[in-house]
Amino acid sequence: MRAAIVKEKGVIPVMGQFDSPVAIEGEVIVNVTATALSRVSKFRSMGLHYSSTAHFPIVAGLDGVGTLKDGTRVYFAMPTAPHGSLAEQTIVSEKLTVRLPDGIDDLTAAAIANPAMSSWAALVFRAGFKPGQTVLINGATGASGSIAVQIAKGLGAKKIIVTGRNESKLQTLEADKAIAFDMLVDNGQNKFENALMPVIAEGVDVVLDYLWGDSALAIMSALAKTNANRATRFVSIGTSSGQESMNLPSSILRSSTIELVGSGDKSVSKADLLSAVKGVFEMAAEGKLKIAIKEYALEEIEEAWNAPLTPRPVVRVHKGHGK
Repeated sequence: MRAAIVKEKGVIPVMGQFDSPVAIEGEVIVNVTATALSRVSKFRSMGLHYSSTAHFPIVAGLDGVGTLKDGTRVYFAMPTAPHGSLAEQTIVSEKLTVRLPDGIDDLTAAAIANPAMSSWAALVFRAGFKPGQTVLINGATGASGSIAVQIAKGLGAKKIIVTGRNESKLQTLEADKAIAFDMLVDNGQNKFENALMPVIAEGVDVVLDYLWGDSALAIMSALAKTNANRATRFVSIGTSSGQESMNLPSSILRSSTIELVGSGDKSVSKADLLSAVKGVFEMAAEGKLKIAIKEYALEEIEEAWNAPLTPRPVVRVHKGHGK
């Protein structure tokens, strides 16, 4: 069968032929229609993610959308190695499939699943979000961050504050307050912290952080300096700033009500992730979640692999439902 194959660690996939999967008990064969590319999917496929356990060669792709033997449309995750989602067929545990509602097309479902699922899981399961709370989203201009804004609004946030490096894009988001920053200018971290202070004076219940690094530290420092008698659950979701580590003074945590947690592989159960993706699809089917998409054919895998993640690159494998 046609497949995008990673032949060795650290190398991008190329088109080739791969053995078709054979069904075994507890697993199902999926005829793949669409697979989106995400940062985690690409890094994991190449063996460069902290959760990677691949033995090469493998078929690339962490999740996708397709049909079962009876025609049921499903989203699926974590195909059984060495099979991945960027092939005509894959094999996956039946427990790791979610039936798609009629109101969402295949390309949208494939594109929105990963970024929206991670945001939903972080907000609902790691932050314990409740309707009426205030949410600050750091890195809101990225694919996951911008979807997190839509999810927070859809789940009933009272106030949404967005922060990020792209001021013009921040202004397009449906948020109550937007603060842009530039960590490369003199005293960029302090300027961002000072801009935050009046905006968060009444407190923040949840911070969803996709960036980490200097901007995350500025947010925590500003929270520690406010007098709001309000616990803040700070959820680290990613390191899109490129800063994997930072110097976090103990005094910030000791002098604040910040609760610092992470959200990602192994910190959210598979059951919760599946629950999250069901919620995502239902919200998207109602027209409350949108994502920009750029479509590629499977034969264009190298171009798709090197494309920006916004708009979300989606590889169409077979013709499926919807646009």
